[in-house]
Amino acid sequence: MTARGEEIDQRLLALLRADARRNVSELAHLLGVSRTAVYSSIERLERQGTIAGYTVRLGDSYDRSLIRAHVMIKVYPKATHATQDQLAMIPAVAALHAISGEYDLIAMLEAQTVGQLNDLLDAIGAMEGVERTTSSVILATKLQR
Repeated sequence: MTARGEEIDQRLLALLRADARRNVSELAHLLGVSRTAVYSSIERLERQGTIAGYTVRLGDSYDRSLIRAHVMIKVYPKATHATQDQLAMIPAVAALHAISGEYDLIAMLEAQTVGQLNDLLDAIGAMEGVERTTSSVILATKLQR
């Protein structure tokens, strides 16, 4: 692939990240290429796994209304996979990361109310395989990319 093609791909990815619902004609116009070139780039990027799928971005007012918390989770060693599977089944778990250090996992929770968040924290703490948790409620997001 040429340097120009790589530059177009990077610009295309940036445009799709900002709004994946943009139509191909608009993308072609913004990139200064033909619609066929955009279709080809998107197909290639999907085939290569660079684009793995498309998702919904929450509106600002709804996003700001959510109460979020990071939950650090220490798991008994033989229960790691089962605990991860249990956590993955909870819709309010927006992300789950394996980490190094004293704790094994960090879960990002999203709830509509403090009561819901409290119930989620209790449920996670009571899961078989969870040794202990430490939670931090997010008060404000200062930077997100």
